[in-house]
Amino acid sequence: MNNDWENGGFGLYIHWPFCQAKCPYCDFNSHVVREIDQAVWRDAYISEIRRTAAETEGRVLRSVFFGGGTPSMMDPDLVDSILREVRAAWPAANDIEITLEANPTSVEAGRFRGYRDAGVNRVSMGVQALNDPDLKALGRLHSASEAMAAFDVARGVFDRVSFDLIYARQDQTVGAWEAELKQALNLAIDHLSLYQLTIEDGTAFGDRYAAGKLRGLPDEDRATEMYEVTQAITVDAGYHTYEVSNHAKPGQESRHNLLYWHYGDYVGIGPGAHGRVTIDGQRYATEAPLGPFDWLKAVRKGGSGESDRTALSLPDQTSEFLLMGLRVTEGVSLARLQALSGDTYDANIAGLRDMGMVETKDGQLRVTAKGRPLLNAVLSELLRD
Repeated sequence: MNNDWENGGFGLYIHWPFCQAKCPYCDFNSHVVREIDQAVWRDAYISEIRRTAAETEGRVLRSVFFGGGTPSMMDPDLVDSILREVRAAWPAANDIEITLEANPTSVEAGRFRGYRDAGVNRVSMGVQALNDPDLKALGRLHSASEAMAAFDVARGVFDRVSFDLIYARQDQTVGAWEAELKQALNLAIDHLSLYQLTIEDGTAFGDRYAAGKLRGLPDEDRATEMYEVTQAITVDAGYHTYEVSNHAKPGQESRHNLLYWHYGDYVGIGPGAHGRVTIDGQRYATEAPLGPFDWLKAVRKGGSGESDRTALSLPDQTSEFLLMGLRVTEGVSLARLQALSGDTYDANIAGLRDMGMVETKDGQLRVTAKGRPLLNAVLSELLRD
């Protein structure tokens, strides 16, 4: 029986689909609505928790992640009700990580103690920039001073606080990013997520870019220099790059994200949520409807919140395992790769090693610093027949 998921663990992702405003760079499943009946949403989430728990009974839950959207728009009572149901549904690891994504505004910071009392023990804050002009350009509703004030509140409530920044922004210089990153590291507690701005189709930025109206973006050389500066400065500050865009002090990595990258199982609940769940030895990919009220209607009718469940073949699982696992610095277990795929990939690994793209050490396959920017090409070569 294929229980490969046990190597990565088991978690729960809950998607809250609502935001106060849609950021122009965002391609996540987020929606702006005038009114939200949180009691109705509570009942729907609880219904889905019960349905999925029946399929995964007895598994030890290692992490819960409230993502979005903007989960800090949720009433603390709603989060409390959901987590009470979660605790009734699955046994929890002693060190379970329960993360909630938050916007850094004073209104949402006022809910932090309520989230903590409900069981949240880690907050991830979407700061994105530390100056007001760039925040405005990114469509953020908070100011830099509001972000710092909210971060101070979070620091006083939670032991673990992460925040996100976006770099390679319009008209941003390498020197300006270096100064901003050093400022962020002086503020940070134990974790930073540092993302290079990407222009996605279907976003406001994507439309502007296609029309030639998104000016001042860095060229490839400057973006690469910003990436290299990011790696060097974070390492110097004691934050290791455990994944392409994630940096943490030792032992403070996001356990939920590691569950994804270690190719564990996770239940995805909420509009647009994805999941990977192994049942009777078969791993499935699950999806939910993107539309918030389509999802809500399906659940309230007594049905499933899933719109699709696809059985993954072993080649599909192998590809996903490598795609996720090679993103992290530690790489993937060669023994696990062989057990999952039935292949050692020795010849392909040797070719990539000769090119300096990968290395093998202590039973692990890792992408080198040279190979990391070419990860997709490395993966294609690795899986080549």
